[in-house]
Amino acid sequence: MDLGIAGRRALVCAASKGLGKASALALAREGVHLTITARGVDSLEATAEEIRKETGVSVTAVAGDITTEEGRAAALAACPDPDILVNNAGGPPPGNFRDWDRDDWIKALDANMLTAVFLIKATVDGMIGRKFGRIVNITSAQVKAATIGTLGLSTGARAGLTGFSAVVARQVAKHNVTINGLLPGPFDTDRLRATMTGASKASGRSVEDVMADRRAENPTGRFGDPAEFGAMCAFLCSTQAGYITGQNILLDGGAFPAVV
Repeated sequence: MDLGIAGRRALVCAASKGLGKASALALAREGVHLTITARGVDSLEATAEEIRKETGVSVTAVAGDITTEEGRAAALAACPDPDILVNNAGGPPPGNFRDWDRDDWIKALDANMLTAVFLIKATVDGMIGRKFGRIVNITSAQVKAATIGTLGLSTGARAGLTGFSAVVARQVAKHNVTINGLLPGPFDTDRLRATMTGASKASGRSVEDVMADRRAENPTGRFGDPAEFGAMCAFLCSTQAGYITGQNILLDGGAFPAVV
């Protein structure tokens, strides 16, 4: 299927690895020109060069912390008028809510709610003016079902973004601008491995055993492939997806046992 977005411009956050990288690569394969951000210069430049070589699209790498005003300003200077915005940021560390103070909460809100809010604010009116815009927020399956009790910081902040996006999505839909959330379950990424390492330390079991149990819990018997996630992100950014907005799409291998 031709997604109809060749030649469009996308800003993809936290795109040097994991689900952000998979999303950027999927968009590039559709002919979308990219601006990608991440904090690590070397990994970001390596990803940019990898995507250029495979797809031939232009890729601008902007190293910096997208969760800061300076990081967002640098990204928007490089890509002031994106047609596509993929919001993504690493989550805060797991832990016990009794140990978190106000600074921990503010940091989580800055990273996993307010950064996306400010990027939407900075770009959505341009999308409205051009009569095309696709915004995808990468959040978490925890927004749908809080099954991991140690991820309260991440879940709380991402739930706030989910509520905000639901409101704004209905305001901009008539301009062919959509806002949707992608809620990943267990995908084979560095983030998942870090979570599993934490669970390993807490339980006294090996990381391999913890991961094997987690795979077995999933109806598919495996973790998700980031490429599967990237493909869904690209579709939500397509011309064909203009009637999908204000939705939160769960990619979890069927782990959430809902009937509807």
